[in-house]
Amino acid sequence: MAAPRLQTSMITAPAGRPSPTASASRSSIPQQQPANNPKNCFSWFLPGDIARGHGEALSIREMVEHAIATFAADRRKVFVTGLSAGGGMASVMLAAYPEVFAGGAIIAGVPYGCATNVQQAFEAMFTEQRHAAQALGDRVRAASRHRGPWPKISVWHGTNDPIVKPFNGEDIIRQWTNVHGLSDSPSYQELIGSHTRRIWNDATGKALIEAFSISGMAHGVPLATTTGGESCGAAGAFFLDVGVSSTHHIARFWRLHESLVEMPRAAEPVSAPIQIPIDGHAFVIAGAAAEGSHSSAEASLDEGEERQTRYPLDPNVVIAAAFKAAGLPVPEIPTAPPGATPRVAPGPIVTAALKAAGLVQS
Repeated sequence: MAAPRLQTSMITAPAGRPSPTASASRSSIPQQQPANNPKNCFSWFLPGDIARGHGEALSIREMVEHAIATFAADRRKVFVTGLSAGGGMASVMLAAYPEVFAGGAIIAGVPYGCATNVQQAFEAMFTEQRHAAQALGDRVRAASRHRGPWPKISVWHGTNDPIVKPFNGEDIIRQWTNVHGLSDSPSYQELIGSHTRRIWNDATGKALIEAFSISGMAHGVPLATTTGGESCGAAGAFFLDVGVSSTHHIARFWRLHESLVEMPRAAEPVSAPIQIPIDGHAFVIAGAAAEGSHSSAEASLDEGEERQTRYPLDPNVVIAAAFKAAGLPVPEIPTAPPGATPRVAPGPIVTAALKAAGLVQS
């Protein structure tokens, strides 16, 4: 967890606008400072930084509150995700502030409360502790006065991870199945290619926990760069093309795909996405139609005419805004031809990430 690019963490929330003419997500992207940690990693193991109301956990909580208040985001739909040390910090936020988050995704991370100093942190990463599920769950219950409902959890880990050993993923599962009062055994499991997905449902059949075991994957975020409609991102250091897109699966698990804009076909065009940086910590991407355009378009539709279409956000705009919000070099994204379906431009994004990591010159 030494490299800066291993501490990625993000919080997202769908728009809270009541209008049916637009829907969007806001994302806050916390970033560590060298003054707090010389490796730029979150301090997911220090008691003063992982306790509710203290340190880094409190700072991130305040960022979330700022974004929610500024953009009138839906408090029922706030989510957190992170990779590596960011995954550890996602565990922290889910335990310390469970009432804030509807769900969390922990990628190559560690369970909450598994270490209290640097030595214990490395032991937790590399040496299996064999803690009982009850003890793991008690750590979450002791982190706040909250007693439910609890966030949905998505766990991702590579079977060949040499940095954060795979047993950590299993401990995260046992921690949260205990908190949710679920069986140790999954409700069902399925194969996605060579990868295994397990699901734990509650008594009503609602999926509360999912866990992906990515066969042969080392330490990083699972990508699918050539898999049809789920093609996303470009392979690189800690971004691993394994044929399954964690981004797509997590979004579906959280049902974020249901936030796509839906408008009558004859309505006024949605304006270009708007980017509003907030103190370098959060941003919003939103589409807005002219006031009253929805109702006027409804009246102009011919009977039997297809009434709905989708206006997806340009992923390059979202990614560029995320980089800017985090204080990182902004990718130089080429302008897409008018009417073209937005697709990720991996080259500029990878270049900007390498600059941020100090691996290439500006």
